[in-house]
Amino acid sequence: MSVETASQAPAQPAGADNRIVVDGAVSTWRDLPELTLPEPVAALAHSARYALAAARHHAVHGTELLLSTASRVDAVMREELRAAGFAVNELGPGTAGDGATPGVRAAEPGRLWLLTSGSTGRPKRVGHTLESLTTVRGQQPARTWLCPYAPGTYAWWQVVTLSLTQPGQHLVVVEPDQLDDWPALAAEHGVDAASGTPTFWRRALHRDPAGLARVPLRQLTLGGEPVDQTILDRLREVFPTARISWIYASSEVGAAIVVHDGRAGFPVQWLDRAAPGRPTIGVRDGELVITSPYHGAGLDGPVRTGDRAQLVDDRVLITGRLDADEINVGGSKVSAGVVRDVLTAHPQVAWARVTGRRAPLLGHMVVAEVVPTGSATAPDEATLVRWCADQLPEYAVPRRIRVLTEIPVKETLKSDV
Repeated sequence: MSVETASQAPAQPAGADNRIVVDGAVSTWRDLPELTLPEPVAALAHSARYALAAARHHAVHGTELLLSTASRVDAVMREELRAAGFAVNELGPGTAGDGATPGVRAAEPGRLWLLTSGSTGRPKRVGHTLESLTTVRGQQPARTWLCPYAPGTYAWWQVVTLSLTQPGQHLVVVEPDQLDDWPALAAEHGVDAASGTPTFWRRALHRDPAGLARVPLRQLTLGGEPVDQTILDRLREVFPTARISWIYASSEVGAAIVVHDGRAGFPVQWLDRAAPGRPTIGVRDGELVITSPYHGAGLDGPVRTGDRAQLVDDRVLITGRLDADEINVGGSKVSAGVVRDVLTAHPQVAWARVTGRRAPLLGHMVVAEVVPTGSATAPDEATLVRWCADQLPEYAVPRRIRVLTEIPVKETLKSDV
């Protein structure tokens, strides 16, 4: 990585004059470092500032780019990237790559690569373009967006492309060490729109509900994990006039489902409804299947998402990954997502995770971890077991419930729910 010294600046994207706030410093897209990158390149950013600079570089030059944080790419993956023809470059003050030689293969102009979240194993590469990642195209009201996501993830690109391509869409970036205090940062800089996972929102409600309420949010977006009615209702209590949306999106199929009605899931009437330029959503053998115009390279046609979908009355609910959601207890099938939703519906539970544990005779038993809200009336294990027993069949009631003090979160803002 080096600084470009050409006398004539290249054409900038439409959002180049939008305000961006990184690590408390206010600037614009134009003020970011000018990079010179080999191609194809896997750029591993050590800070949000250099990640944004790489995104702008791609928007201007079309350099074939895989962008990620250095912490998400281990030594084995670096070798895999080199074997796939990428130069692997560290991005940050004083860094100049690792000596990888570009030109191992011909670059594909305009190609962007994303790493999946790794929820089904090691992260995979999925090819996109700036066009396929830019799903918000119509003129939008002026907003100042909070971006808490790890650079290079699909959700990060969704917020970043909005600010890059549309004037009036400003950006306030949350660095990892600011995650617990982001409401103060957001309030200081006038953030009125924020996107995050349910875990992100639950942590804010748990740690600093008063601070969260001071952020003048007009748009809240949730995605990346199962979205249950409880988190939607709790956010509605804090922000009664804001628009609250949940989005189903992935690196493979892009942003495929967008719901604004304040209810978990989406209407059954949306299933198998084909419309030009819009995703087609189906459920096959309990699995969500999507055909999307925003799909990754080579993923046209129906894509099996690996997520469980259940029809409940007039809604389709997405409860979790197929390989983790179903727990077999003595021959009876239990949805971990359903049990989790029962636990988080308790007024003194801020977060829950439900899994299966091997057990004699039964094969597996249901166990859970919870984080109380922190109120003086925090429930104990026996109280939560009784709460579940009142709403679930006997075989689905957790046999062990461990109480944690803090909501766990990964770099992707998820917590393996």
